[in-house]
Amino acid sequence: MGLFFLKRLLTLVVTLIGASVVVFLVLEILPGNAAQILMGPDASPEAVAALASKLGLDQPATTRYWQWVSGLVVGDMGDSYAYSTPVLELVLERLALTVPLALMAMALTTVLALAAGVYAAARHNKLGDVGVMGLAQIGIAIPNFWFAILLILLFSVKLQWFAAGGFPGWTEDEGGGLWAGLRALLLPAIALAVVQAAILARITRSAVLEVLREDFVRTARAKGLSQRAALWGHVLRNALIPVVTVMGLQFANLLAGTIVVENVFYLPGLGRLIFQSISNRDLIVVRNCVMLLAAMVVIVNFVVDILYAVIDPRVKASDI
Repeated sequence: MGLFFLKRLLTLVVTLIGASVVVFLVLEILPGNAAQILMGPDASPEAVAALASKLGLDQPATTRYWQWVSGLVVGDMGDSYAYSTPVLELVLERLALTVPLALMAMALTTVLALAAGVYAAARHNKLGDVGVMGLAQIGIAIPNFWFAILLILLFSVKLQWFAAGGFPGWTEDEGGGLWAGLRALLLPAIALAVVQAAILARITRSAVLEVLREDFVRTARAKGLSQRAALWGHVLRNALIPVVTVMGLQFANLLAGTIVVENVFYLPGLGRLIFQSISNRDLIVVRNCVMLLAAMVVIVNFVVDILYAVIDPRVKASDI
């Protein structure tokens, strides 16, 4: 187990280094000048050059890359060009909304997908199976931003059960509270969860059907175990490896998907910060936010790999 963990940890570190290089290079080749945008189109070349020097934009790319990466190691993301605020403070403030939104969407995804997938597998080739898979196919085809607009039209404009956008805050001092905050995130979470639940339901159904054909399941049923007990007590656990894989990737996708949904619902999360920073040419914020999302994807995959070994001990032996 120790060797398995070390190999996965080494892969994580190498992947993060590669991701940092790609993120830095991609943003370096983008057209435009942050100093020029901040100073305005009428600024003199001398003023633009002075601001670029102050921001460190006149230094070689290798120097700026090393300063950025070494700062990340100690938790220093630098200062935003547009906000004149440490990037870390901006990111942590926005993550206080984005992470709960992604977790809520992931919880909805898991509950809906596991229930639908197991239900469809238990009624293989019957009306219930066909109905669930038909709804799943529709869910996969729906863009989450379009579904978000439909939710706003129905629940905010027509029924007026929810606000069309905005976030009241997590504390009463901000004018909100825990319940008000969760209520404001419910429609965005549903918009994010529908597509992911549809995908995961299909994966769950296929995995459960494969395990249902195993001999140990027939033996358990022959000994008098009910279908429900066999499904939830034996089959689902053995079908979890592909399901956990997809769940890990989906959580990372949910974090990235908040960029669009947060802008639809006008939520002050990480996604909206990235959108605003791109508009402002605030590349230091964009670079750190994109790297943070990439790191989350890599770390989630690392956790999934470790869960493999917990769910199925055979993975450790075969991997080593």
